[in-house]
Amino acid sequence: MRENTLLLAFGLLFWIAGTMWYEMRGPLVFETTAVRYWVNFFLTPIVTAAVCIGILRWFQIPGSRWASATLLIAIPGMLGEAVLLSHFSALMPKMQEASAGKYGAFLFATYALVLGIAETVTLRAAR
Repeated sequence: MRENTLLLAFGLLFWIAGTMWYEMRGPLVFETTAVRYWVNFFLTPIVTAAVCIGILRWFQIPGSRWASATLLIAIPGMLGEAVLLSHFSALMPKMQEASAGKYGAFLFATYALVLGIAETVTLRAAR
């Protein structure tokens, strides 16, 4: 139970930190050049996955539980992003409202990679 609470707390803190970073730096990523956007689009999910894998290993979570553990990390951010995207211009005032779609795509790619890796590890551990 304590481990689940810590994973949820980490997920919440990770989401808050990422959201604050993109609130400050988002225009440089989403509203400049296509190259800058696509480089970040590919690198951010990889870095995020590496951080999450590091947390799972630090907690010594067996591969058979990676999918559920990663969901605990992801859920606070997914819920937070649902609220953020529905009030994008108010919560991300430095970015243009038109950037919400790019930001959402960015989030989907990140969550898909992280959760996909965790599910793959869990399925392989079940063999």
